[in-house]
Amino acid sequence: MSSTINAVEPALEPNPEIVPATSRSWAWLRRREMLLLLIFIAVLVININLSPYFLGIDNLVNVFQLSIEKAMIALIMTLIIISGEIDLSVAAVMGLCATIFGALYQNNVPLPLAALLTLGVGLLCGAFNGLWIAYGNLPSLAVTLAGLVGYRGLSFVILEDKSVTNFPDWFIALGQNIGGLRFPPTLLVFVVLFIIFGIVLHFSAFGRRVYVIGNNKEAARFSGVNVRRIKWTLYVVSGALSALAALVYAARVGTVRPSVADGFELDIITMVVLGGVSIFGGSGTLPGVGLSVLIVLSLRNGMQLANINGSVQTSTIGALLVLSLLLPNVFHDVRLAWRRRKRDSITP
Repeated sequence: MSSTINAVEPALEPNPEIVPATSRSWAWLRRREMLLLLIFIAVLVININLSPYFLGIDNLVNVFQLSIEKAMIALIMTLIIISGEIDLSVAAVMGLCATIFGALYQNNVPLPLAALLTLGVGLLCGAFNGLWIAYGNLPSLAVTLAGLVGYRGLSFVILEDKSVTNFPDWFIALGQNIGGLRFPPTLLVFVVLFIIFGIVLHFSAFGRRVYVIGNNKEAARFSGVNVRRIKWTLYVVSGALSALAALVYAARVGTVRPSVADGFELDIITMVVLGGVSIFGGSGTLPGVGLSVLIVLSLRNGMQLANINGSVQTSTIGALLVLSLLLPNVFHDVRLAWRRRKRDSITP
C-alpha cells in the first residue's frame, strides 16, 4: 500500500497548476484571512451597537451553542466543495436522522442503541448519495437536490407532524452546560473535529488528493488517484456528520420534529464559500472557513438580539452568499484587466 502511495505522490507534486492551494496555502491565508478578520471585527462592532447584551458571556456561548450543528457540517462541506462537488441534502439527512432517533426512542429502544442506529442511517444516506455521484457519474447537484426532497419527505412519513420529547436528563445535559461548565460539551466536540479535519485537509495525502480532484478530475485520475473512492468517502462522512449533528440537536433542544434543520443548508454553504472555498473546487482552507463560521453565527446572533425577524435574517444570509460567489469573480476579472492593460502599455 505504501509503495502505491509513494508512486502516486511524485506525479502530483511537480505541477503547481494542479495543486495551487497546498503549495501556496500560507500566502493565500495571509490575504484571505486578514479580510475575513476585518469583516468579523466589523460584525462585532455592529452587534455591540445593536444590543448591549451581545458581549455577555452567556450570549457569546450561545453564538456557537445555538448553531453548533451547522458549524460541524460545514467542516465536511468544505472538503466536498474543494473536491468540486456539493451536498444540498445535509440538512434533510440531519432531519431524517433526528426523526428516526426520536421514533426509535418513542418505541422504547434504549437511547445508546438508538444513537448508534441513527449514525448508521446517516452513513447509509451518505453512501447512497456517494454511490450515484462517484460511481454513477451523476451530477452532485441533481443527486443531493433529490435527496433534499426525498429525505425530508421520508421524515414526515415517519413522524408526520408530531414531535418526540422527554429524553433522559443525562442526554439533555450533553447539549447543555453541565458540571459547572459555562459551555456545552458539544463545543469541545466541534473543536476536536475542526483539528482533525484541518490535519486531514492540509497535512495528509488524502487532503492533497481532494485538492487535485477539485482542480482537474481527469488529471487526478491519470496520476493514479482513486477519484471515485475519495468522492464516495466524502459523502459517507457527510452522512455520518449529519447524523451526529442530529444527535447534538436533539440533546440541545430536547425535542425532535420532521422539520429539524429545515433551511440549514443555506447557512452551511455560505459559511464555506464566504471562507474562501471556490464553488468550482480546488482551493480554500479550513481556517478561512472557521473565521467565516464566526462571521455568519455572529451575524445571525446580532440580528436575533435586535429582534430582526427570521425572513430578514434569511435574506441577509442569502445576500451574503451571493456576494461571496460574485465578488471573487469580479476581483479576478479586474485583476486580469489591470494586468492586460499594464502589459499593453509596456509593449511598444
